[in-house]
Amino acid sequence: MKKLYTVVCFIMCVSTLFAQSVTLTEGEVEEIISVDNQGNLFGASLSQAEKELAPYLESGLDVPTPKDLAGGYTHTQHKVNYFTMQKAGLLFQITGKEAYAKLIKTTLEKYLKQYPTWGRHPSEKSYARGKIFWQCLNDANWLVYTSQAYGSIYNWLSEKERKQFNEKLFVPMANFLSLETPHFFNRLHNHSTWANAGVGMIGLVMQNEDLIQKALYGLPLDTKTATDNDGGSIQKEGQTKAGFLAQIDHSFSPDGYYTEGPYYQRYAMYPFLIFALSLEHQKKELKIFEYRDGVLLKAIDALLQQTDDDGEFFPLNDAQKGMSYYSRELQLSLALGYYYGNQDEGLLSLIQKQNRVPLTYSGWKSAIDLAKGKGKKFEKRSIYLSDGPKGEKGGIGVLRSNEHELIMKFTQHGMGHGHFDRLSYSLNYDGHEILQDYGAARYVNIHQKDGGGYLKENKTWAKQTIAHNTVVIDGQSQFEGKVKVADRIAPDEFVFSAENQKVQVVSAKENNAYEGVELFRTLALVTDESFENPLVIDLYNVKLSEDAEIELPYHFHGQFMSSSIALTRNQTLSPLGEDDGYQHLWKVAEGEADQEYEQINWFDKTRFYTLNVASNKGDQLIMARLGANDPNFNLRNDPCFILKRKGQKGNNLMASVLETHGSYSTVTEASRNSYGNINSVTISFHTDEYSAVSFTNKQDEEWTFIISTVDKSSQTTHEITIEDRQYKWGGPFALFQNDLKQ
Repeated sequence: MKKLYTVVCFIMCVSTLFAQSVTLTEGEVEEIISVDNQGNLFGASLSQAEKELAPYLESGLDVPTPKDLAGGYTHTQHKVNYFTMQKAGLLFQITGKEAYAKLIKTTLEKYLKQYPTWGRHPSEKSYARGKIFWQCLNDANWLVYTSQAYGSIYNWLSEKERKQFNEKLFVPMANFLSLETPHFFNRLHNHSTWANAGVGMIGLVMQNEDLIQKALYGLPLDTKTATDNDGGSIQKEGQTKAGFLAQIDHSFSPDGYYTEGPYYQRYAMYPFLIFALSLEHQKKELKIFEYRDGVLLKAIDALLQQTDDDGEFFPLNDAQKGMSYYSRELQLSLALGYYYGNQDEGLLSLIQKQNRVPLTYSGWKSAIDLAKGKGKKFEKRSIYLSDGPKGEKGGIGVLRSNEHELIMKFTQHGMGHGHFDRLSYSLNYDGHEILQDYGAARYVNIHQKDGGGYLKENKTWAKQTIAHNTVVIDGQSQFEGKVKVADRIAPDEFVFSAENQKVQVVSAKENNAYEGVELFRTLALVTDESFENPLVIDLYNVKLSEDAEIELPYHFHGQFMSSSIALTRNQTLSPLGEDDGYQHLWKVAEGEADQEYEQINWFDKTRFYTLNVASNKGDQLIMARLGANDPNFNLRNDPCFILKRKGQKGNNLMASVLETHGSYSTVTEASRNSYGNINSVTISFHTDEYSAVSFTNKQDEEWTFIISTVDKSSQTTHEITIEDRQYKWGGPFALFQNDLKQ
């Protein structure tokens, strides 16, 4: 390889070849080819890329007239084109083989001939229709990847060829995404991040300072109040800036949390980081990786902390389940995070799992260090990630203990991709969902399902409050299902404490989701040797200004086993309601509590789960299953149960303890501890200032968990009396056992 490159350099000035490159510099390539890479992951990735591109060196790439939605031929082919050209550009720079440059050139010539003849895409589904694809977002994807390819051959081309490509193809493309579609280009959203990056990167390649400035700082803002396909505002209320730097300012919290959620953060990290790498190469004065205290690098860790034991992202907001850190976009994130970050060797272990690195200098450095034997397990931890540019708009709390992951969500809405799910939580065990977040109603890039786009059930079900594990008042979704209203207001974090692994707590308040209703939820992940697995204590107070129905759904995985509440199975199925998501739930069975402590038990995989509830007589248990009013079978037929209570004016505390227990082997057919170890849960104290729940196990051991609902200071000392017992502690919460030992 080195010999070949030397020959190429003899013919062509290397510095000229790399002058316009946005991904590799002359010095980086010289260092890469100075060693034998055959035995490392970079060499393997290089060989794999060569193998993938070999057929196209013979056949070339088709450039069809756009007509299809996602999953259709033209859509898929244009994606293949930009991925292939980008790889070809990197291979050309590293190997010097002109066949790769010729593939890029001939493909761009086809676009040069046809692009001026294309109007906007024939589909009118998108608020911002593209030309090559049905939405500008995908056109921007094309430009981000193709700008890398074009930069790799820019000075290999003749001046005449460059002039034609610049003036007739790339400047018109950049203008189409910006000047001709300003409401798209100026939006603070992952879609527009791709556009900012694409316009900026092609501007760097062509040394077009006008495009670079537009990309960095946006276009002049207007006062239009247009919305996207999901009802999200195109221009945020009070927005004064646009462009790439504004995207960084507004999309990430100081902790690196991305307001649209981890699924879209994974997607958006690629344009954020590849444009940042391009700027690092050609606009070093920006110090882009130091911008906002290095928030882009923080965002990589924040994203990885939002994955389960299998590496799959928590399906918050609009998210397709199963997306993980094995995704294409994370290759660049991990490599850049390692090289430009603090050389965290935990990232190397994830790179090793991916078994591939990007063909960039950071990818090469990662491969070299892996070959040296570096790398250790990436440590996931309990973590609080704030939301909002200043960290002032709620957040998420992730509690981890003994293969359990509890995720409580109390972020701002998340713009058009947000769900009405404040104070909801989900729970994983050993990489499997116990209590799930539905994610999005969408089959990405599957043409049979509405062209791969969002299904109408995404609005009518997945976004609605009843689709999440949080309280619903009077059968209505939070904020009446209005995105603009939800975008204006965020919940308040009350307590996050994970220092003590035995008692970890996350707590938050939401006083605006329903008029005249104050919601306050506290979740504790408790690890105690008396129980084989961690417990989840849930205290959910609903303060009403007038009587109302309170429903708390639990979307569980697995098979219902039993309930202490006698259930009557419905012989004829009917929907639970007419709107707000209820129209999609079949009412399967119902029963009424006749005591002050009830249990619901189910089984999934190899474990049993029991929700132990402090109930009121007359509370209802409703068993339901998804699938009603779903003529095209777009929804999964997932089960859930709903605890329903007639709420009274004032405080209404719902308290429960969830236990993971026992096991079942399908091989030995042996069942162990299928009923769990808790035998009572009671609300032992509740005022405007304190809430307490007590529970006992079958060995007559007793625990009492108490939280102050008004004072979260760690310096405050509290003292209350419960049934002649005096409890005294410091800080906002405490867990006592038996003899009042804290």
